[in-house]
Amino acid sequence: MSSITEEMTTIPLARPVLGEAEELGVLDVLRSGQLSLGPKVPEFEQVFAARVGAKWGSAVSSGTAGLHLALRAVGVQDGDEVVTSPFSFVASANAAIYERARPVFADIDPVTLNLDPEAAAAAVTERTKALLPVHIFGYPADMAAFERLADRHGLGIVEDACEALGAVYADGTTVGGRGHPAVFGFYANKQLTTGEGGMVTLGDQAQKARIDSERNQGRAPDMGWLDHDRLGFNYRLSDIACALGLAQLERLDGMLAAREHVAGSYREALAGIEGLGLPCPDSEGARRGWFVFVVQLPRGVDRDATIRALAAQSIQSKPYLPAIHLMSFYRERFGHREGEFPVCEDVAARSLALPFFPELSEGQVARVCAVLRGVLGRQRR
Repeated sequence: MSSITEEMTTIPLARPVLGEAEELGVLDVLRSGQLSLGPKVPEFEQVFAARVGAKWGSAVSSGTAGLHLALRAVGVQDGDEVVTSPFSFVASANAAIYERARPVFADIDPVTLNLDPEAAAAAVTERTKALLPVHIFGYPADMAAFERLADRHGLGIVEDACEALGAVYADGTTVGGRGHPAVFGFYANKQLTTGEGGMVTLGDQAQKARIDSERNQGRAPDMGWLDHDRLGFNYRLSDIACALGLAQLERLDGMLAAREHVAGSYREALAGIEGLGLPCPDSEGARRGWFVFVVQLPRGVDRDATIRALAAQSIQSKPYLPAIHLMSFYRERFGHREGEFPVCEDVAARSLALPFFPELSEGQVARVCAVLRGVLGRQRR
């Protein structure tokens, strides 16, 4: 039963969970006077890598920066092609363009919403250099299938795991621990947040050395300021952010469990609504790391009107995610058009993100679902 206060309060789409441990960690860094390139960076890298079962971690300024450096690390360069999903946050495709490579899209699986391995295989050409599967909304992609595809064609793999911290592959391996570069994001709505920030987990020490150098303007660990031996970028993550990350890691199990509980509450409350698609359940050993709760509205429902009706009841929601290939930049740059990837386009047109964060109460979930159920019922009359 929701309280009167809950009924009156705006329910935000997301809310970061920060506490006393984060505050103390940041204060320690501030008192040390070493705000960047200090000891918290390697500590965070080591603890995070151990958490996901990876040999190495490289902390970066954002998940986008991590995708860029990871693609460089597997050899993507000017003129290459990278096969990836059109149903993702735009950064996964943009990162290839940073290197003057071309993102080549393939359609998605209608159940998992991840890149379809068979469609990806059909998109591979002699110019393909890498595969970039996205673990969309925290559900792990079929990495065994992508690894077989990569082995057949000699391709690199970069995993966009920015939404998938806590997820587990079907074979029981933790997402981020398979050995090829996997990129996590720590934006404010993620399972773990440092405000901005990211991490690349790796199984190859040479790739880590390259990423560590390129995130710091191309400077090798033993070099001074007077010489840089490669092109680099300012993709460093500060010690303040790493202190936040370390504190969040200590509480990660509880935060992941809370997210899973909220998702379960949504599933129960939304069950039985005709035509409403819910996130796919875990299957065949794969386990989702809950990031957002996105539903597919029934066909024929006006999504914009639904968002306005929810907002009128102080409930935030948003379309999530648009099809990348239909964004104006991608239409103009690559000539994409409607109808190329029908599964993605159908899903993108009907997707709606509901409020989702660990501290969302049972009463708030009940209120969101009751209002949504009523809005959908009125639209069908």
